[in-house]
Amino acid sequence: MIPQDANDEEVALFDAEEDVGKRSKHPVASFFHLFFRVSAVLTYLLCEFFSRSFIACMVTIILLLSCDFWTVKNITGRLMVGLRWWNQVDEDGCSRWVFEARKGSGKQQASDSESRIFWLGLIVCPVLWVILAFSTLFSFKIKWVPVVIMGVVLQGANLYGYVRCKVGSKTSLKNVATNYFGRQFLKQQGI
Repeated sequence: MIPQDANDEEVALFDAEEDVGKRSKHPVASFFHLFFRVSAVLTYLLCEFFSRSFIACMVTIILLLSCDFWTVKNITGRLMVGLRWWNQVDEDGCSRWVFEARKGSGKQQASDSESRIFWLGLIVCPVLWVILAFSTLFSFKIKWVPVVIMGVVLQGANLYGYVRCKVGSKTSLKNVATNYFGRQFLKQQGI
């Protein structure tokens, strides 16, 4: 039997304790965060090889984009990075957008790997859809324009929503200050 020091208890085997914060806490959410996004792009790129039916390809792509939008907005954003956004209609009928970030740390804090996966997928795929939109226009494949526009809009909306969640407090303070100084300037000018 090998004697143990008091220091041996603090060191984890193969840095297992340190690796826990870096491992994915939600591997299923991480998978589906990328699955629907990548599947929609691949289906768009490869659908003419597998099917001659434009309608079947279009419906498949739109369904994948819709599943992606819903999954990212309602599930993976909360689980992977602690952000969420939604539209709320007040009793007086005014529509108000709410951008929220999880406060606190510890168990609920997102892992670095999940955060990287989330933001990489959130940024790269809308950029791909914009590139595909331009290539569709320049190659005169007009029938595909509504499909790529849906890709840009749905994935761009999620990107915009989560960027507002991430930096929302800074931009809202900036907007409040800008509006306040703008009103003060107009009052001084007598307008």
